[in-house]
Amino acid sequence: MSAQRTERLLNLLIALLNSRYGLRRSELREKIYAGGAASDAAFGRMFERDKNDLRDFGFDVETVTDLGWSSDDPGTTRYRIGKESNRLPDVELTPDEWTVLLLASQLWEQAALGTAAGNALRKLQAAGGLADVELPAGVQPRIKPAGQAFEDLVAAMHAQHAVRFRYLAGSTGREAERVVEPWGLGSRFGQWYLVGFDRGRSAKRFFRLSRFTSAVTILEREAFTPPAGFNVRAELNSLPELPVSAAVVDVRSGKLLGLRKRAAGATPSSDTVTDADPDADTGTEAGAGWDRLTVPYRDAEVLGEELASYGPNVRVVAPAELSAAVQRRLANAAAFIDTPVPSYSFGHAGTGKRTRKRTSEDQLKRMLQLVPFLVRNQGLPIEEVADRFGVTRQELEGDLLILICSGLPQGYPDELLDIQWEEGHVFISQSMELNRPVRFTVDEACALLTGLETLNGLPELAEGSALESVTLKLMAAAGEEGLRAAALSGPEVGPGNSANLEVIRDAIESGSQLHLVYLSAQKDTLSERDVDPLRLYSMDNTWYFEAYCHSAAGLRNFRLDRIEDLAPTGKPVSSGIKPDGGFPAKLFTPNDDDTLVTVQLTARGAGLADDYYAERTAPLPGGGLVAEIRFGNTAWLPMFVAQHGGTARILEPEALTRASRDWIAAALAQYNG
Repeated sequence: MSAQRTERLLNLLIALLNSRYGLRRSELREKIYAGGAASDAAFGRMFERDKNDLRDFGFDVETVTDLGWSSDDPGTTRYRIGKESNRLPDVELTPDEWTVLLLASQLWEQAALGTAAGNALRKLQAAGGLADVELPAGVQPRIKPAGQAFEDLVAAMHAQHAVRFRYLAGSTGREAERVVEPWGLGSRFGQWYLVGFDRGRSAKRFFRLSRFTSAVTILEREAFTPPAGFNVRAELNSLPELPVSAAVVDVRSGKLLGLRKRAAGATPSSDTVTDADPDADTGTEAGAGWDRLTVPYRDAEVLGEELASYGPNVRVVAPAELSAAVQRRLANAAAFIDTPVPSYSFGHAGTGKRTRKRTSEDQLKRMLQLVPFLVRNQGLPIEEVADRFGVTRQELEGDLLILICSGLPQGYPDELLDIQWEEGHVFISQSMELNRPVRFTVDEACALLTGLETLNGLPELAEGSALESVTLKLMAAAGEEGLRAAALSGPEVGPGNSANLEVIRDAIESGSQLHLVYLSAQKDTLSERDVDPLRLYSMDNTWYFEAYCHSAAGLRNFRLDRIEDLAPTGKPVSSGIKPDGGFPAKLFTPNDDDTLVTVQLTARGAGLADDYYAERTAPLPGGGLVAEIRFGNTAWLPMFVAQHGGTARILEPEALTRASRDWIAAALAQYNG
């Protein structure tokens, strides 16, 4: 969409909103499309496309005909947009309801739905105002989507387009291409599932995203209609949990403390394995310098990802499915490392998460939010307005320049949008019926309502009335779009170890110091630390707490499930350090003296740029990218490359590239010998 088309759509919208009786096609062509269409047929196609775009933005274009005339007669058919049917109803929220709603919106910090949640919040602020609330320190959950596939599937699901991807079937172990109508996406048993109609098999199927072996391609010409009343949570409730299986693995002596903790038992050196699958050819000895472990698991692909990261420190003995999963990841990683380095260029500097390339559609959506926001917030500094909308001042001024040139076709000066910002503060005095926010889009309704549903897993929120009341208010405001939110269901966010969580929460509230014994997975060591706890947060049902660590003399993040022992020291906190940054907390905070690493990511792995807070990104053909990321500890990066199995590799520093290649080659050699 060009800037010219953006301005045309805005003028068309204003004209249709401000017409009581409607405008004929001939009037619209003369006043808005003058010079834009060479023929009647070209104008007709352009007008139909523009009507569809306005519907996507939340406006229904009504067709009005004179009594006794057919709607097929262009001479008598008129078009208009009703002022009320397209607007978000006023939603008055209490401070407690705003608190819950902000928590729900922050769940999607690094997903495509994060932008939608932010848009929805701005609309609610313009409709009813944002109460001054303080978010609780002990309740800051987030959802970790399943990589780029999640982003693409949500986009296809809401646009009702079929998708294509390659999939490794768990029942047969065979990889094949699937073409699927994505009906719903949800989390169950710690895994994300796609529920949809498999066109190749002419039946409903469930697909675990961990078994996707290619990027998702959206088939924009392939439309579908989901079943009426579809609810992905109800569908996933019918799924049985995968049975627990036993993996037999050999682990280098003294290594992989976390894996040993989960193992049913260790068999050092030449001891006989007694609890392995009797039908598996596991042998009887691990060999000198190795320990044989039996590790319970449910999904070979999930455990395979973890074991691949351990490289030459582990080798899978049984079952064959797990061994194949590990070897496939290692082989893919090795092949990716050896491919030629692509040409790339960082088009802009500056920190910040990876963002989708801005389009004119994004700009028009933003401008439709901007007008009601300015009406309600007169006189804000222009830098603050730009910050609220996540754009630069230059981009915001581009929006404002288009807006002040828009209004009724061939109108007088008082029939144009009137916005002033010469003194550095933005004022609007003429809004041309754009003064109220547009109703929620499907993405926006889905982001907030799914977030609220997910918060039901937190007892301290589920037991109060605010969560229920704000959900009912949003369902009423969202209307039909709210019903479609049933196509997405989030994971459980309740903590696995509530005892540790309560100890930490009490320490935060009382300002008390804690002593912990902690397992560092990257360093594969146990350490004892005295820490000043600052705040709790989660990623799905994995909970963390941010604290000032006196041993490291800095801020650190600790996973609750890796705490071996935890107890108050009886001392008050002494560091005086406050939480770093805003809400939500980051899993780690890069420092200027950390190593700057250049990473190439495929389309499947592009979301890792967000997960690790890339400073700069450069797009590549096919949806991949090159990212610059700062790491305080680079020794574990060969594990990172192996784990992601051909979707990530290190380009710079060269020493890390060699270390990754050697790590993976040594791991593969154990299976090829």
